[in-house]
Amino acid sequence: MSMKEHILAALREQFESWGKLLDSLGEEQIITPRFDLDWSIKDVMAHLWAWQQISIARLEGGIHDRKPEYPKWILDSVQDWEENADQVNDLTFEKYHLEPWSEIYGNWRNGFLHLLDAGDQISERDLLDGERYSWLLGYSLAVILIASYDHHQEHFEKLTDWLHNET
Repeated sequence: MSMKEHILAALREQFESWGKLLDSLGEEQIITPRFDLDWSIKDVMAHLWAWQQISIARLEGGIHDRKPEYPKWILDSVQDWEENADQVNDLTFEKYHLEPWSEIYGNWRNGFLHLLDAGDQISERDLLDGERYSWLLGYSLAVILIASYDHHQEHFEKLTDWLHNET
């Protein structure tokens, strides 16, 4: 298995794990605030989706050999957003907190599938080359996919720990 295949397989496995977990929960469990900053599972999923959009923009930049076109709602609202993750997180909460779970889940799910598709479209050589895209400042697109995996895993572990302690 190539490195690209390994990364995408891990992301697909994670996607399946999230799907199973979320499908096992009732809506009340999903919308009740329980986490840091009084976030609900729905808020966490909106947060993951917001950062997915940034990762997808980077991958699409790689696919089309251009600088990423980041989400306008972030660019218009948070100056130096790459240095201000907390502001992006606050903005995401403010923007999506009142949206229905079905919309948040659909956005996250479709975003994750888009991320996988975009990763699949990039050659392994381009995915792993840290010098290929100057706008990544020496990082490779593989790092973007791995960071997305890590970010999802961090929140998955928090959620499963919470569910374990709830019973």
